[in-house]
Amino acid sequence: MAPVRAYLDHAATSPMPEPVFEAYTAALRTVGNPASTHAHGQAASESLESARERIASALGCDSAELSLTSGGTESINLALKGMYWARRRHGAGSVLLVPEGEHHATIEAAEWLRDTQGADLRWLPIDHQGVLRPEVLASAIEHAGADNVALVSFLWANNEVGSVQPVRTLARAARSAGVPVHIDAVSALGQVPIDFRASGASALSVSAHKIGGPVGVGALVLGRGASADPLFHGGSQQRARSGTQNVAGAVGFAAALDWAGLATPGSTLETAADRHAHMGDLRDRLIAGLREVVPDAVLRGAAPGPGRLPGNAHFTFPECQGDSLVFLLDAAGISASVGSACQAGVAEVSHVLLAMGVPEEEAIGSLRFTLGPDSTAAEVDALLAALPDAVARARRAGLS
Repeated sequence: MAPVRAYLDHAATSPMPEPVFEAYTAALRTVGNPASTHAHGQAASESLESARERIASALGCDSAELSLTSGGTESINLALKGMYWARRRHGAGSVLLVPEGEHHATIEAAEWLRDTQGADLRWLPIDHQGVLRPEVLASAIEHAGADNVALVSFLWANNEVGSVQPVRTLARAARSAGVPVHIDAVSALGQVPIDFRASGASALSVSAHKIGGPVGVGALVLGRGASADPLFHGGSQQRARSGTQNVAGAVGFAAALDWAGLATPGSTLETAADRHAHMGDLRDRLIAGLREVVPDAVLRGAAPGPGRLPGNAHFTFPECQGDSLVFLLDAAGISASVGSACQAGVAEVSHVLLAMGVPEEEAIGSLRFTLGPDSTAAEVDALLAALPDAVARARRAGLS
């Protein structure tokens, strides 16, 4: 029997299931620009709008509030820059409130606004689990003065350590002061229920490839009461976004949501809940097994349960380099990561762990295992079998 090749890096990108692949490739054959008025164009438009409605339904928003983008990074940039500019034009102050430990798409967009647009960027501390506490946000708004705050942005769930934020309470703290909220839900989609209306957010960003959809497709939900200036111009095909719309990408995104049980009327809750439970059970198997085979490894982030993504297990390994462990596990047939794939190839200690108060000498030994709905117990067991030797060899190699 061939050894199991275990893919435990779904947070970087999740493999495209066969039904999604079939829907996507069929849609790639679509002829016609959806903005054209002839029959081919109108047929493309019908496919596009049908997909948009399914995506919107899965996210708990109206289709008119949904702009399709090239992915999570564009969605986040459009939200932060576009909403900041729009708020400033309408008289809001320049303060931008962002927690430490955010994804680099948010961090770098916020720093760009600070460095080139005069934003007063204020970092908010997170706790030892990677969570922004509502009282911290409320205090920051009060200290800045609500009229001076242009925007608040935070993760729905941390993309490295998997801790889920108290989204509704945070959004309520901002909205009660009249401050709009953007939520980066890229890592949360497909792992926890997402309901834009119930969240209290003004805007929300997601990406298709995190749930088995096409790479290069995402969405920004911009609530009816919110506005964003565009990043680029020419056509105004969508709210705050110009450019010929990607019909096949929208169809593939909708198909991935269908497959995840999120966009299929009548079976959504049961199917999604079953998938979340499956991932949670495997995560708990992984955590318990890893603690047995490497007893001094430390689980980072929230405890297993509703406060943690069901597909996330993030550990630090004393006296190890995370990059060494990735290399050694890969040689043993296990794909994992040290953190965000957007920073792959960049030798740096996790800013998330440092913001959580983890000492640098411990944070350097981080490793993230992330599961998807099609992950198996055999993959987890393959990891547990390979890990002790990888850790021993990494420790012999040292931290230099």
